[in-house]
Amino acid sequence: MNSDQFSNPEPTTKPVTDSENTLDDSDRFAEFNSVDGQKPASEDELLVQIETGIGDIEQIESKEQQIADLQVKEQSLKKEIASLQANYSSISEQLSQTQNAMSVVVQESLAHLEQRKQTLVIAIEQLERRQERIRAEMRTTFAGTSQELAIRVQGFKDYLTGSLQDLAASAEQLQLTPTKQPPLAPIPSVEPPPPKKVVAPSTPQFTEQRFQSTTKEIRQMLDEYRTKPDYYGEPWKLRRTFEPIHAERVSQWFFNQGGRGALKTMGSRLQNILISSAVISVLSELHGDRLRALILANTPERLGEWRRGLQDCLGIVRADFGPDRGVVLFESADALAIKAERLVKAKELPLIIVDDSEEKISLSLLQFPLLLAFAPDPQMVKEREDDFFN
Repeated sequence: MNSDQFSNPEPTTKPVTDSENTLDDSDRFAEFNSVDGQKPASEDELLVQIETGIGDIEQIESKEQQIADLQVKEQSLKKEIASLQANYSSISEQLSQTQNAMSVVVQESLAHLEQRKQTLVIAIEQLERRQERIRAEMRTTFAGTSQELAIRVQGFKDYLTGSLQDLAASAEQLQLTPTKQPPLAPIPSVEPPPPKKVVAPSTPQFTEQRFQSTTKEIRQMLDEYRTKPDYYGEPWKLRRTFEPIHAERVSQWFFNQGGRGALKTMGSRLQNILISSAVISVLSELHGDRLRALILANTPERLGEWRRGLQDCLGIVRADFGPDRGVVLFESADALAIKAERLVKAKELPLIIVDDSEEKISLSLLQFPLLLAFAPDPQMVKEREDDFFN
């Protein structure tokens, strides 16, 4: 049904008279319905048609309002789409720049890692060659006990000069007097002085002829290290496996060389440190806190190996290393001699240990009672010289 059908009749210029107002409602409805040439409808039908037309008008107005709202939303969405497109283009540009930067960083990192890989491969190859050389040296070192003894004695003669022999002879002469005094037994007050070990702590002797109780105690400790290793023992006590070759060399230094001499290197610094750790462990049991180990090596790297090796073999910590601690590390023999003289004056007992990298021993070190030097293998010295010149 068209809305124009329900529009009011156009007013005429003719004035309305009272006679026209007298028309009843039925005539008016009849005239309204006769506009299209149809027959006049009844009142109920007209009311239904009017209500239907009013509902259609309301629906049309509601639809128009919805269309207006949708148009507003459309404009808002268009603006949001335009904003999102602008953000998308900006983000795409930033993402492209980031990808380019990441690509450059990844390439640089890969180049750096490749360079490090090459460096590590070269270092590994060098260490493998060094490992093979050390194993070959160890195999040659452990073979032939008699030859090792001869080389050890020869190294002892090379490193100890006539002044050392004079000092050893004078020390032996001084120690002979206490052994001859026991026959003076008639005076009871004279017998206690001979057991006074006043000279012994400053110049300890470990030969078979003197101090039988000390010799027996040392041998017992070496046997215990060899047969019953204590890997979780107290600090300053040997914590590593002690082979018969090691016990033989420590016994040689104690009983044949009297605590002053040179031993042929074991071919490995770790093996030399193991022997030195056994000596330190024994002397710590005998002399307690009076013992001071003075290590001499000519480079900081070798001293670092000594520090780590002693920590591993004796169960000590970094705090045990220092000028006033149990172990002192030196690169100069003169500085070590000065420190040893101070320790002797302070009634301490210095133990001087010389690394096999030292080709010569300073004469100032020969005045002290305890000296353990590792004589380098001539073949190793030749290989070091060849490596240096190559």
